Amino acid sequence: MIDESMDKEQMKKPPQPWEFRSKPTWQRFIIMIGGVTVNFLLAWFIYTTLLVYKGESYLDNSKLKYGMYVNEVGQKLGLKTGDKVVSIDNKKVEKFGDVVMGILLGDQITVIRNGKEVKIKLTDEDKKIILENQGDFISPAFPAKIDSILPNSVASKSNLKKGDAIVKIDGKPIKYWDELTENIQKHKTDSLELIVNRNNALIDLKIYVPKEGKIGIAPDVSEIKTFATTKKYDFFEAIPKGFNQTIDVLTKQVRQFKLFNSKSEGYKHVKGPIGIVNLMPKTWDWMFIWKFTAMFSVWLAFLNLLPIPALDGGHIVFLLYEMITGRKPTEKVLEIAQIIGFIIVMGIMLLVFGSDIYHLIFG
Repeated sequence: MIDESMDKEQMKKPPQPWEFRSKPTWQRFIIMIGGVTVNFLLAWFIYTTLLVYKGESYLDNSKLKYGMYVNEVGQKLGLKTGDKVVSIDNKKVEKFGDVVMGILLGDQITVIRNGKEVKIKLTDEDKKIILENQGDFISPAFPAKIDSILPNSVASKSNLKKGDAIVKIDGKPIKYWDELTENIQKHKTDSLELIVNRNNALIDLKIYVPKEGKIGIAPDVSEIKTFATTKKYDFFEAIPKGFNQTIDVLTKQVRQFKLFNSKSEGYKHVKGPIGIVNLMPKTWDWMFIWKFTAMFSVWLAFLNLLPIPALDGGHIVFLLYEMITGRKPTEKVLEIAQIIGFIIVMGIMLLVFGSDIYHLIFG
């Protein structure tokens, strides 16, 4: 077998009993799928263990009382604030956290809008918009009600109080917290006129927004907590659930390949080591680390299975050919395939690192 060393002299010598190339085809096949199998089993083990010890917590899509808040990016897709997602490609969406990826990979989203069912077709141009904005276009909608005010902040020096519900900004009615923060961001180094509901009395206020675009208020999330669902699993329940989670990650990874077409321009948003580091939380979060490790392990398994010479998947293709035909590919074929595979892998690495560097410099 021609390997990464490209040692032709070694290949001219008779195969030794301890060498890989002297082993039966079925043994070589098992060896080649060994790494992929371990990656998959590791992810399955991590997901299963997390389910046993921590269970599964998520925002239940069916419980979102106010639907979702949709910013300007989401509105370009045809979504509106207050929409409640029912299904994507006719498949019910249970978790709100699955909506963005579902829209990115789906062809049609069904929502409830003003009591009526509305179907929205998703195009490659829509996917391009989502990728350009890194999936930041929807969030769970909840009331614009203040829970706390930071000391020494702009808000602490105003007449805003805990429990105030903002109902208007510069004369424009608002309902949801994200509407409030979005308006504040748009008025940096400017003043805003607010109307707040305090104990059923409407009060006019004026507040200055500093250049940071924050005034020092935190939302009342007591209601949004009621939208959450937590499921507990015993060991035997967690095993099949962990397997399903592993398969789900693998399936999404495969489906994401369609985003690499020229219209959605997914190839421009590939992330490498630099991009991955930027996704990490700023503070230690062991749950995130373990979930990321499991997901990354599935990614490695999938990438290694790609039928590219120089990767495990490429060697597996040649072994399958040998098992079916009973003939080994010639050394010349293996050598050429190895060179082609090396060029492909190097090209992918250049694309990934180039994308990382570009986004690091230009954002």
